[in-house]
Amino acid sequence: MLEAGLWGLVGGSSLVIGAGLGLALPLSQRAIALVMAFGAGVLISALAFDLSFEAFERGGGDAFAGGLFAGALAFYGADRLLDSRGGSGRKRSAGQREGQLATGLVLGAVLDGIPESVAIGVTLLEGGEVGVAVVVAVFLSNLPEAMSAATGLRHAGHGRGSILLLWTLVAVVSALAAAIGFVSLDGASPDLVAFVQAFAAGAVLTMLADTMMPEAFEHGGRVTGLVTTVGFAVAFLISTLE
Repeated sequence: MLEAGLWGLVGGSSLVIGAGLGLALPLSQRAIALVMAFGAGVLISALAFDLSFEAFERGGGDAFAGGLFAGALAFYGADRLLDSRGGSGRKRSAGQREGQLATGLVLGAVLDGIPESVAIGVTLLEGGEVGVAVVVAVFLSNLPEAMSAATGLRHAGHGRGSILLLWTLVAVVSALAAAIGFVSLDGASPDLVAFVQAFAAGAVLTMLADTMMPEAFEHGGRVTGLVTTVGFAVAFLISTLE
């Protein structure tokens, strides 16, 4: 449990690092968008090879398909609910809408991070070793998310201290989610573990399509696709070396 939490904290720590970079460096929206595109490619590779494929091998087609679509629907429903409560546009570097609630932003960031963190905890169930590719994918994808959101929050008038505190809290929640994911599934049936792996993959994929990739393409332009492919290739190479 402790190891899972620590690895979840490693993945989530890049949220604080990314927020600090977003506040300290005068990065353009295009630069942030291209980093976000790279992170999206990394996550796509991780969820394809380290979550979806393993889920299919462990539990078969039924567990995989059921988990994948359940995760997608769960994220979609929760995201719509949070959008109505002030969490929409939480990754936008151009600034959040006037009157947007800080609590909505926090809950939205937690919603994005929980599937990734649970995925980290689940990888420890097989062989007792963490999935390095998944941790790297979560770490790299969190950087541009936090950079973009911190920049947007700063433009909206939030203080530096409150922004860093926000992302620190999200990082701690990420660590707890990884630990809970490990403990709750330790000794569980292969079908249940496969379902949860696929659930995390579906939720992460829906998050990518709904938040990261639109923001990346809007400000990154046509080169976004190429940068996403580079991120995918890097994560794939890491998974082959693991």
